[in-house]
Amino acid sequence: MRKLRKLCNYFCYCGIGKDEYSVVKKDAYVSNFVIWRILHFLMAAAFGSLFLASIFNGMLRKNEIFYLFSFIYSVVSIFLFFILKKDSLIAQFLIYLSISLLFVFACFISQNNSNIPATTFIVFLVITPMLMIDKPFFMAIELCAASGMFLFWMHCIKPYDVWRIDFINVIPFTIIGIFLNIISNSVRIREFVLTRKINIQKDTDELTGLKNKGALTRHINEFLSSENSDRGIIFMMDVDRFKSINDTYGHDIGDSVICQLGTFLAGKFTNGEILGRFGGDEFIVFIKDTDDLDAAKKIADEIIQGVSENVSLPDSNEKVKVSIGAAVYKGLENNYSEIFKKADVALYKAKADANNRLCVYGGS
Repeated sequence: MRKLRKLCNYFCYCGIGKDEYSVVKKDAYVSNFVIWRILHFLMAAAFGSLFLASIFNGMLRKNEIFYLFSFIYSVVSIFLFFILKKDSLIAQFLIYLSISLLFVFACFISQNNSNIPATTFIVFLVITPMLMIDKPFFMAIELCAASGMFLFWMHCIKPYDVWRIDFINVIPFTIIGIFLNIISNSVRIREFVLTRKINIQKDTDELTGLKNKGALTRHINEFLSSENSDRGIIFMMDVDRFKSINDTYGHDIGDSVICQLGTFLAGKFTNGEILGRFGGDEFIVFIKDTDDLDAAKKIADEIIQGVSENVSLPDSNEKVKVSIGAAVYKGLENNYSEIFKKADVALYKAKADANNRLCVYGGS
C-alpha cells in the first residue's frame, strides 16, 4: 500500500509534496515555455521544408496539405509564444497540442510506409516525454491516447503481421515513455526545489527570516521599473538607543530585540508589502500603490505603538522605541537608491527630534 501511494505521488507531484510542487509549478511552466518556443521554430523549419519538398516529390505529396497545415500551425504558435505569459495555462495546453501534432505526423510517416514497422512513432514515444515538465499523469494520458490512435489507424491500413509488430513495440514503449517522463520530471522538479531553496537562503536575513538588503533592493527596483507602478511609500526605521541596549544587556538581548521587531513587522505587513532588514537595527517597509500621507502617518504610529507593546527588554519598565523616516514615491525616482536616500534623510531628522518619532521627507 505504501509503495502504491509513493507511485501515485510520483504520478501526481513528481515525488515531492503537494505544497512544494505547487510552489515550483510556475518554474516548471516557464521552463516548458522556453524549451517549446525554441522547438516550435524547429517545427516550423521542418514542416516548411517538408511542404516545399512535397511539391517536387511524389511520395511526400500525399501529405502536402498536412505539412502546410503543420507549418502554419507552428508559425502561429511561435507568434502566440511571444504574446502569452510564460506561466500561462494556454501556453501549456498549446504544448500538449503540439505534441499531439507530432504524433499525428509520425502516423502519416508510418502510413506512407505501411509495409514497414513504425520507427518514427516509437522515437516520439521516447523523446517527447523528456521534453515536458508537468504532472506525469497528464503525459501518461497523452501517450496512451496517442498510442491508441496510432494502433487503430495502422490496423486499418497495415498488413496484420506488420501491425502486430507495431502493437508489440508500441505497448512497452508507451510504458517506457511514461516512466521516462516520471524520471525526467522528478529530476528537474527537484532541481527547481533546490534552486528555490538556494535563492531563499541567498535572499533571507538569517536573524529575522525577512528579506535581506540584496532582496529588498531587487524587489523595490522591480516595482519601480514596472510601467504600471507610479505610487508607493517607503518606511525606513531603526531602534532608538540600540547601541545602549547592546552595551547594557549584551548582544544576545540586542539580537532578541531585532528578532522580536522582525516578527512584529512580519505579522503586521501581510498584504504584499516589501519588508526586510536593511542591516543592523534598520528595517524597511515599502507599501505599493498608495501615496496617501494620512494613511502613512497612521501606519507609522501603529508601528511605533506596536513595537513598544510587543518588543520587550529584561527590564519591563524600559520600552523599546523606533524612529521612522518615510518618503513618498510618485513615479519620479528611477531606482531604489534615490528613494532610499530620501527616507534616510527623513529618518535622520526623526531621530534628532525626541518629540516626533516620525518624519516624512519634504514634510513634517
